Amino acid sequence: MKNQKISFPLLIIIIIIGSGLYKDFDFATLTFKRPYLDIVYGISLIAGLYFLFKGKKENE
Repeated sequence: MKNQKISFPLLIIIIIIGSGLYKDFDFATLTFKRPYLDIVYGISLIAGLYFLFKGKKENE
């Protein structure tokens, strides 16, 4: 296997956005505290994960 580099700044951003999304989720009622902001968090989390894994495939 080749050495695959992971973008460290992108990984930090993904962790911060994911933890914010996790904090806003209410497990008792299965809802979000601020739904519109959490939609933006979710979209940015998915985009960040896409770019993180897309970058790993291109290096192969």
